[in-house]
Amino acid sequence: MNSCSFVAKFLSLKCYMKIERRMPRDDEFQMPSFRLDGRVALVTGGGRGLGLAMAQALAEAGADVAIAARTQSELEVAADLIRKTGREVLTVPTDVSDVGAVRAMVQKTASHFNRFDILVNAAAVNYRKPADDFTEEDWDRLIGINLKGAFFASQEALRVMRRQTARPHKAKIINVGSIAYEIVVPNIALYSISKGGLRQMTRSLAVDFAKDNICVNSVAPGRFWTKMTDSVFSNPDLYDSAVSVIPMGRPGIPSELAGATVFLASDASDYITGETITVDGGWTVSAGVKA
Repeated sequence: MNSCSFVAKFLSLKCYMKIERRMPRDDEFQMPSFRLDGRVALVTGGGRGLGLAMAQALAEAGADVAIAARTQSELEVAADLIRKTGREVLTVPTDVSDVGAVRAMVQKTASHFNRFDILVNAAAVNYRKPADDFTEEDWDRLIGINLKGAFFASQEALRVMRRQTARPHKAKIINVGSIAYEIVVPNIALYSISKGGLRQMTRSLAVDFAKDNICVNSVAPGRFWTKMTDSVFSNPDLYDSAVSVIPMGRPGIPSELAGATVFLASDASDYITGETITVDGGWTVSAGVKA
């Protein structure tokens, strides 16, 4: 690169990033908006559970939303719920363990809405069994959905977001992790491994994507009552055991991820990247000690 093109590129980036080398005055304070009007979000795992709740939250805040899951019928039910917000919804049947399908999913979203601002990687599965019972097929399927799919969706999102040089807002990628990356629970070794990898992926991509004006963060839910965990919480004995370590004394419900989701997708989080917001009713800070 010659010196002239380097200077032009630097000046363009400086203008794009709105870099100002001065201390702001007190009278220049502006409250960042939590609204997402005019923006487009893609949520994997958006057909149910936490992914659907996050898609609903983004739509309530003003974003048009694409939702991806493996089953079209599930997506249609979810889309009807999101349409109640008045926002446009696109359904994209996708197996996120298939890299080609993931790339097509991102491109279809960007093409349909003619822009792409927010990616939420919420697709996940969990297999419960002793660590020595897991098979290679279990590994490939769970890691493929929980980790590989999120990485290649983020990679493709970068390519699309990078081309939108005139966008007025930072682009955002939000990964749905789990406190299982830190707290060890029996019989979910592969799930914990995948979520630990997702946390480090969040940090790594935050550094690599920052120059493109893209923030990468994650939310780490604790014990939430969804279809994935219904077998635990619908059993009275298991319910009591599961919530005994939670200071708030109950599991979370999907809508309680809405605040963290909208915050990380909005202008209010523009100087936050590589971070994880834990949403667990106090579980990870309590150590499970009752007295």
